[in-house]
Amino acid sequence: MKRLLTALVGVPLALWANFALPEPLFFALILIVMIGCAIEYLRIVRSLAPGAPLWLLYVFLPAVAVGLWLAASGRVADSPYHLLVLAALLGIVLPTALLAARIPLAETLPALAIVGFGTVYLALPAVAFARIQGTDPWLTFLLVAIIWLGDTGAFYIGSRWGKHKLAPTISPKKSWEGAIAGFVTSLIATGVWSFCQHGTIDLRILALGAITAVAGQVGDLVESMFKREAKVKDSGNLLPGHGGLLDRMDSALFAAPALLICAWLIGFEVIVRR
Repeated sequence: MKRLLTALVGVPLALWANFALPEPLFFALILIVMIGCAIEYLRIVRSLAPGAPLWLLYVFLPAVAVGLWLAASGRVADSPYHLLVLAALLGIVLPTALLAARIPLAETLPALAIVGFGTVYLALPAVAFARIQGTDPWLTFLLVAIIWLGDTGAFYIGSRWGKHKLAPTISPKKSWEGAIAGFVTSLIATGVWSFCQHGTIDLRILALGAITAVAGQVGDLVESMFKREAKVKDSGNLLPGHGGLLDRMDSALFAAPALLICAWLIGFEVIVRR
């Protein structure tokens, strides 16, 4: 019941934000969500570097995300140097900040990995979500359909007929049967979207859906890997019946960049109906 009530509140709000907000405001909203994910992410991994200033993630995440979004949306001059600045934040400024903090030597590499990876892990999907929505809100709808319907198909088929474990040491309840069912469900959703948008089932759009579906399943397993190492069931309890924000967003963290990159490679003019 809690899971259903959360969905009844969250889904209309998400649809309104997607179709009503301009891209800058949508990006700001998604960035707030990613900061919430960062809080849960640090809660999971903090034991690996308890003496390090992991709060630096709250500085680097929005800085890198805003910089990447400005570049990807064409709101800054067409120059490679702003990208060098973003790289310098992680490659030079971050280790310098840890050096100045004088953390225990044994925590140096874990802290670099936690903050450095965490920044990219959460900044990329924030930018991808914003660029997808700014290009065409129906693309965001496709992304969500691929993820949520795929998750639903994987859950029901996997829980009923799943016998062959997909990753027993990481997520014992996931099965190959569920993964295949989720993948097929995502492909069906993509085909329906393609037909509704273009009047035909475009194989290139199906390929985009297939890659996005696989990326989403990998993203789910990656978050499960973090939680398994930390011996926690959920990343948080913010969303009743769903766990934390990171639990709800884990698939999208990989799927959103995958969809955006595929759409760019195929050509936005092929994907987006004009």
